[in-house]
Amino acid sequence: MTEVQIEDEDFASLRNQAVVITGGSSGIGLATVKLLLDNGALVAVGDVNEPPLQHPNLIFQKTNIASWGELSALFKSAKSNYGRVDHVFANAGISGRTTYLEENFDANGELLEPDDLVNQINLKGCANTCALAIHYMRRQETGGSIVVTASASSFQRFRLVDYTMAKHGVLGLIRGLQPLLHPQLPIRINGISPSWTATGLAPKEFIEMVIPTQTPAVVARSVALLMADEMRHGQLIYSVQGKFSEIEESVLLPAAKTIVGDISEDLVLTKVQAAAANLGLTKN
Repeated sequence: MTEVQIEDEDFASLRNQAVVITGGSSGIGLATVKLLLDNGALVAVGDVNEPPLQHPNLIFQKTNIASWGELSALFKSAKSNYGRVDHVFANAGISGRTTYLEENFDANGELLEPDDLVNQINLKGCANTCALAIHYMRRQETGGSIVVTASASSFQRFRLVDYTMAKHGVLGLIRGLQPLLHPQLPIRINGISPSWTATGLAPKEFIEMVIPTQTPAVVARSVALLMADEMRHGQLIYSVQGKFSEIEESVLLPAAKTIVGDISEDLVLTKVQAAAANLGLTKN
């Protein structure tokens, strides 16, 4: 793992930058809002609950990220108020709801479809947030950056099945978009993978009987760093008990390379697409 040191001066470039944050009314999202405001950023928050603070550089748009219309309205509000969207933090999420072992039945005794809300919010909502971010940033000469909230469960076995599935998908979203963005488009994407953190998603009093947690303010520093550091693209910062490590480029991808060697899936796809283009074939 590559240890990451984060200093206060790392955030200086965020002054007067316009940032859209989903899930910004509590937990890691709220801590990031506060950190950005302290460093002079312009912040647009989308959440189902209003943020518990007011600030001249803060606007709020009630947003259920499972709704494309409400999510679009958040970005329109940011663009209207600030003139641009420099950074996006796709953070909104909920805790696990189903392990797919549960059996629920309707009035006729028919097995009901499992609850899909976690996937709708934690993965689809995150992907839609990224799509809107790209839509706005690709039209700006300066582009922008996207940070998504993955999880320590994005690369581990974890018995909250729907939550783990969605967070693995968020890591897949970073990996799928990274080759298509910078330098082809002036947009970077990175992620955070916090370990146990004292947020509303987990009961702190029970967790700390087993392991010390970290505060949301600690994790917020990794978010701000990924926004500010223009050299970071396709990275994943793991945080545990206040310590930071970059693990995607330093651990996870090298581990994959030891398995597949030099013939990666992306390299094969790139060659297939090039061959198809030479033959005049379209995507269809």
